[in-house]
Amino acid sequence: MATGKRESFLDRIGSGAAYAGDEHGGAGGSDGRGLPTGSPGNFMFATGVECSNPTIEHGRIRRDQLEECGHYVHWKKDLRLVREMGLKVLRYGLPYHRMHLGPGRYDWSFADEALGEIKRLGITPILDLMHFGVPDWLGNFQNPELPRHFADYAEAVAKRYPWIRFYTPVNEIYVTAKMSAKEGLWNEQMKSDRGFVNALKHCVAASILANHRIAKHRPDCVIVQSESAEYVHEARSTPSARVTLENKLRLASLDLLYAHPPDADVYIYLTSHGMTRAEYDWFMLGEPPGYQVMGNDYYGKNERILLPDGTMCEAEDVLGWYHTTKRYYDRYRKPTMHTETNHFDPEVAPVWLWKQWINILRMREVGVPVLGFTWYSLIDQVDWEKALAKQEGTVNACGLFDLERNERPVAAAYRQLLQEFGHITIVPKGELFEMTKQPAVLKVEV
Repeated sequence: MATGKRESFLDRIGSGAAYAGDEHGGAGGSDGRGLPTGSPGNFMFATGVECSNPTIEHGRIRRDQLEECGHYVHWKKDLRLVREMGLKVLRYGLPYHRMHLGPGRYDWSFADEALGEIKRLGITPILDLMHFGVPDWLGNFQNPELPRHFADYAEAVAKRYPWIRFYTPVNEIYVTAKMSAKEGLWNEQMKSDRGFVNALKHCVAASILANHRIAKHRPDCVIVQSESAEYVHEARSTPSARVTLENKLRLASLDLLYAHPPDADVYIYLTSHGMTRAEYDWFMLGEPPGYQVMGNDYYGKNERILLPDGTMCEAEDVLGWYHTTKRYYDRYRKPTMHTETNHFDPEVAPVWLWKQWINILRMREVGVPVLGFTWYSLIDQVDWEKALAKQEGTVNACGLFDLERNERPVAAAYRQLLQEFGHITIVPKGELFEMTKQPAVLKVEV
């Protein structure tokens, strides 16, 4: 009987031979390492240029973050920084209030230059068309003419820039309506349920009509609906009907957008405060055309705890992006994207970035398709610690770069993340899954 060492197949192939797996979902025999490629199947790592533009002081002051953060002056350098970071995707908002001068009248001067440079640099824009504000001539979100005029604008953009495929027609619809018409901070500055419902339905209708107009020119359009993923935890032995309803109202914008029947108490609320049965039936006809991606924005302040004494405190990471977004996914069954996050403390920001990324990896582990991740924003912001309600010029140190365009610590962390995971696919081990150029099925005619 032989007593020598039994020969192994490793002796034949070489025990030191490297075998390229795809444990991170790189597919194609890759482990996922390397900077993003921008290919159709590549996970979309992104940043964004902060472009909020609501009015405050009853319309007397326009909070144009593109101006306040210096982008109108430094736009070429900003776009170059995106490319130097190794990023291929940019959430980019056009200044709607400056571009739409009146019915059928547009000023393309800034957009032509900026989008031309984005195209030249090989960056894929997710084009944000309305970000918390409207042109002065449209008034505010109580205007029933808003959906029709905004749809005209969206079609004009799609015709002028036919190479753009990814759009966010109306950013954070729920937040837009809440801050403008329920909390009284922006635009119409109302504090009423009827004002909130009016703003909500006008924003959703504007998004749907814009989506249809875009799809006329880009049948393969990808609509990334950025929405704030919020939740209030109630530290009381007996939950209140008010908080229960508020936690459901955060879903109302997506319910109407995706033709998902809301819960009975939400339906009663909507129809009791200004939504007609005919309007509700219109929203429930079906989804708009294009490939629909559910973008969820998550910050530490998105979760709050209502204490027994009635005060509210932040509840950072009780649920986190994973558990919050998983609830949204279970409701709507849409591919998702982490469309916004940041941290105001520049020393803590790198850790926050990695925590958000681990949330994404967890989501991928359970089989939910996650299209991409966004650190928002490229450059520091101004006065967001007070939700832009007062113009004081406080710099929020949440950018990859400061207002002088100097790198913050989170930029180095993001580069490290990109080097480690930049080649992963949208779906783990899914090299056959990519953003096809085929037209999406038209769900409903409007």
